[in-house]
Amino acid sequence: MKVALGQFAVEIESEKNLLTCLDLMQKSQQAGADLLVLPEGICSRNIADPELVLKAAQAIDGPFITRLAEATVHNALTVVFCMHVPVPDKHNKVWNVQVVLAGGKVAAAYKKLHLYDAFATRESDYVEPGSDVPPLLTIAGFKVGLMTCYDLRFPELARRLCSDGAEVLLCPSAWLKGPLKEHHWHVLNTARALENTAYVVSAGECGPRNIGMSMVVDPLGVVVAQAAENPALLFCELDKARVEHARRVLPVLQNRRFIRPELQTKKTA
Repeated sequence: MKVALGQFAVEIESEKNLLTCLDLMQKSQQAGADLLVLPEGICSRNIADPELVLKAAQAIDGPFITRLAEATVHNALTVVFCMHVPVPDKHNKVWNVQVVLAGGKVAAAYKKLHLYDAFATRESDYVEPGSDVPPLLTIAGFKVGLMTCYDLRFPELARRLCSDGAEVLLCPSAWLKGPLKEHHWHVLNTARALENTAYVVSAGECGPRNIGMSMVVDPLGVVVAQAAENPALLFCELDKARVEHARRVLPVLQNRRFIRPELQTKKTA
């Protein structure tokens, strides 16, 4: 499977972001990519106005997703990204939804489970957490699991997805800058890949707020492609034989002694 990672800085105007996405989709399709992974929160961003996540949120069938979906009608490109979607009957809450588009339709929509309430940031002020483990998808013959940004810090989700059969983990992100944050990003991506013998494909937003550093890590923890801090379109080939080799020489999924992780539906004290 040929994957593309589209890294860019999300702007305030959603129309500009839409045109950027459409351009990245066209270039990915022309390069023969099967899959394009874009960052988290791609509809609109303003670091001076955190409430923009509420004001700019759109429904799954709204104009932003609809126009991106239309661009996948006559080609084989699957596109993955995150954006904020209003929660019905809660004017002050949105979901952070990872959307998968293929064949002109929404193939999957995963509501982010782990909200970024850390390092003096509170995503939960505006975002409602999801309540379901994301589904596995089949893309170009690979079993694919979905994660979003802060999910990387929780090994249970990656292990659950790979226990269910995932060979590739996709992680659209907007990883905030800060002390040691680039180090955290590198360690967590490589750890999730190595401990599950799976590819991890993480597309990050760049710009004044976030680190960029989109990367692909192979099933033995090797970073096989990586962007820097500027806008980029990165390509990488994923090889199913590499997954099979890793799981043969390092059978951690077979050797584990713990049961399959289950989602906790209620917080404990």
